[in-house]
Amino acid sequence: MNPMMKVSGLTKRFGGVKVFENLSFELNKNEILGVIGPNGAGKTTLINVLCGASPPNAGQIWLEDKQVTGKLLHEMSKLGVLRSFQQANTFGAQTVRENLLYALTFSGQDLNPDQTALDLLEQFDLLSRLDEQSNKLPYGLQKVLGMMMTFLTRPRVLLLDEPAAGLEVSERPRIDAFIAAAQKAYSTSVLIVEHDMALIRRLCSRIIVLDAGQLLAIGAPEEVLSRKDVLDAYIGETEDA
Repeated sequence: MNPMMKVSGLTKRFGGVKVFENLSFELNKNEILGVIGPNGAGKTTLINVLCGASPPNAGQIWLEDKQVTGKLLHEMSKLGVLRSFQQANTFGAQTVRENLLYALTFSGQDLNPDQTALDLLEQFDLLSRLDEQSNKLPYGLQKVLGMMMTFLTRPRVLLLDEPAAGLEVSERPRIDAFIAAAQKAYSTSVLIVEHDMALIRRLCSRIIVLDAGQLLAIGAPEEVLSRKDVLDAYIGETEDA
């Protein structure tokens, strides 16, 4: 069975600056794959390349059996590859309802959300706020609204860029509920960049570690996060035993 997304030899540079080089990995169907690493490791740029916002300099990206390298953001979105952002990313002057309708229109979906989406909106305290201006919402709800806009497109692949950033610890279980609903409803595959290691351990079956633009490790969270070279990448040289 083909993976949902496959990356082979992916390289990205900005001028003479190498962001990452020769990355190869697979995102399996209905998998939650974590991507971790120190600041500057190339994690957000990887998401930008995978979603079509920035072209790679070398390598290939496959979506199931379709070669999608170099496709633009709107083309990848139409194929079901959607991203979220570290910051709240909504149409701030528009209402919650208008933001959701924009997402439905862009994706070509029916303008009436399905019951799964309505249940999530109610669970996230957005259903009662449909006529509120989105930038007047509490910050945590603005981020949740951005995630719900991706949910309404019925994504095949979700690329989540630090969804826990700016959220209170008490708000972070919404991320779990959001991903679980997407996987149940649409069998969505998820790649998540995150610094919250508790969330990574809780959600991800496998994780990738990037360091200085290289793939340092890949495997189960408990195995990878116990490796000395991974700890060194995060907290500097560890003492030899």
